[in-house]
Amino acid sequence: MDERELVRRASEGESEAFGELVSRYQNRVFHLALGFTRDRASADDLAQEIFLKAYLALPGFKWKAEFSTWLYRLAINHIKDYLRKMKRKVLREAPLEEARAQLFPDEQEEAREEEELMEKRRQLLEEVMATLPEKYRIVLTLRDVEGLAYETIASLLGTSLGTVDSRLHRARKLLREKMEPYLRLEGRTP
Repeated sequence: MDERELVRRASEGESEAFGELVSRYQNRVFHLALGFTRDRASADDLAQEIFLKAYLALPGFKWKAEFSTWLYRLAINHIKDYLRKMKRKVLREAPLEEARAQLFPDEQEEAREEEELMEKRRQLLEEVMATLPEKYRIVLTLRDVEGLAYETIASLLGTSLGTVDSRLHRARKLLREKMEPYLRLEGRTP
């Protein structure tokens, strides 16, 4: 069934049609939330809240934009509200070093060290991204993490393509500058 028909049926209260829409977009919405919260449980809760909001708002959907654009805009606004309420506190899981040590026997020490290094790099990248101004973090997440097209990002954020391009350029430059000292410590250059 095509998306327009699913949206029409879902807006009339047909739960199977809405379930199909959720099925099509749940991973994208979850990963969008995860990109901002860095906490799987919070991202899962946010995704559920976003779909509940979407379900309640669907009867007012007028096709001024594609459904996916509308849903992403709703998701971004909801996530931003959540972050404001949490005072932009970055949620993190406590490290489980002891559990990791038990999971990896001595003969796999090198593989474990490589995995730990990759995890530290990922965490560092997330921490550095969290320090970027919100307008840069959003555009970087939408483009480089979610893989959205520039046109879609411009529509979602209500900006021009030029603004998306310049923000993305500035965000990447800031990220590189902030990562450079850490890369030098590893003997790598950006």
